[in-house]
Amino acid sequence: MDRQSFYKMMKGQTGLDYEVYLNSDALLSLQKPFDEFCNKDELQFQIVHQVEELWMKLMAYTLLDIDEYMVEKNTNRITTLFGRVDLLQSMMNEQLALLETMSPKEYQQIRLALGNGSGQESPGFRVLIRMGPLLWDTFKTHYLDADGKTVESIYDSEYSHCDAYKVAECLAQFDAMFQRFGYRHMQLIARSIGFGAQSLKGRAVDLLQAGIRRQFYPELWAIRDTMTDTWGGEYGKVRDALGKPDK
Repeated sequence: MDRQSFYKMMKGQTGLDYEVYLNSDALLSLQKPFDEFCNKDELQFQIVHQVEELWMKLMAYTLLDIDEYMVEKNTNRITTLFGRVDLLQSMMNEQLALLETMSPKEYQQIRLALGNGSGQESPGFRVLIRMGPLLWDTFKTHYLDADGKTVESIYDSEYSHCDAYKVAECLAQFDAMFQRFGYRHMQLIARSIGFGAQSLKGRAVDLLQAGIRRQFYPELWAIRDTMTDTWGGEYGKVRDALGKPDK
C-alpha cells in the first residue's frame, strides 16, 4: 500500500456508526498531512502530545467528579475515581517512552516546526495545576474542619485509618504521581535536547525544573517529617544495631 492510499483510508468518512460516534474523521484529520511533515517522526510527536491532552482532559473531568463527591463525603466513590486518575497518570508517563525512540537530530527538526511552543502551554496541564489546590480546599472543608480533625490527628494522635485519612492518602498519591510525570518529562528533555544549551536558559526547561519541585499538598508531606522527628526524639535519632557486635 502506498502512503497516499494509506492516508486516504485513515480519513475514515464511511458513515459507519463507530466512526460517527467517535467523530473519527475529524479526529484523524487533526494531524498534519504526510507531505507537510518536517520528518517522518513528526506524526508520532503530534499524536503522543494530542493523546496526552486527551488523558489530561479525562483526568481533570474525573477530578471534578471527585471534588463533588468530597462535598458528599462519598469516600468509596472518591477512592475508586482516584484509582482511575492513577492509571491515567501512569499511562501518561509510559507513553513518553515513545518519544525516546526519536534521535536528537529529529527532535531538533520538530522544534523548528513547533516554534516557541512548550508543554507549559498545554491547556490540560494548566487546568490540572488549578485543580490541585481546589481539591485541597474541598477536602479540608468537608473532611477535616467539619469534623474537627487536622492532618496531624488523622495521621498520628487520633490515627484510625478513617475516611479522612484514606482520602488524604489518595491526594498524596495524586501529588506524587504528578511530580513523577514532571520528573519523567525532564528526563525526556535531557535525552532529546539537553539542559545546558544557552538557547534554553530562562525558558521551558527552567519552568520544568521549577515545576518538579511543586507540591500540591505540602501539609501531607510535612506531617511525615514531623512524625519522624517526634519518633526520633522518643526513641533516639541513632539506635543500636539489631545484630550482636562481634567479640
